[in-house]
Amino acid sequence: MANSISTTHSSHSTSVTATGEQMNNLVDLYIAVWNETDAARRAGLIAEIWTADASYRDPLMQGDGHAGISQLVAAVHERFPAFRFSRIGEPDFHGDHLRFSWALGLDGEEAMVKGTDFAVLEHGRLRSVTGFLDQVPA
Repeated sequence: MANSISTTHSSHSTSVTATGEQMNNLVDLYIAVWNETDAARRAGLIAEIWTADASYRDPLMQGDGHAGISQLVAAVHERFPAFRFSRIGEPDFHGDHLRFSWALGLDGEEAMVKGTDFAVLEHGRLRSVTGFLDQVPA
């Protein structure tokens, strides 16, 4: 199923057709960013899928721009070494909005943390992500 994504830039708007496969790929790359421990490789992934002025917000942290987002990821690796993110289910999208769920835990074990992120897209790239924590350890 294809959805039409309308994005506004300056005073004009453009419309592109996004497919479920494209949104799956975008979410998979987003998860790859959070799993990447090498700062240079992570920076390349961030530049590929986030706009330059992107922002990330969740109840525990926030970051702006590519460097700020990379610092957030590094902080998660420091706090949860050897933990990995994985996608839960299929992303849902309409217009320039994307919703998907994820899990964080050790490989082969039940995830300790689960969440849902809501993204705003611009020309097929992440402009902003707002994360919600659905399950956290007691």
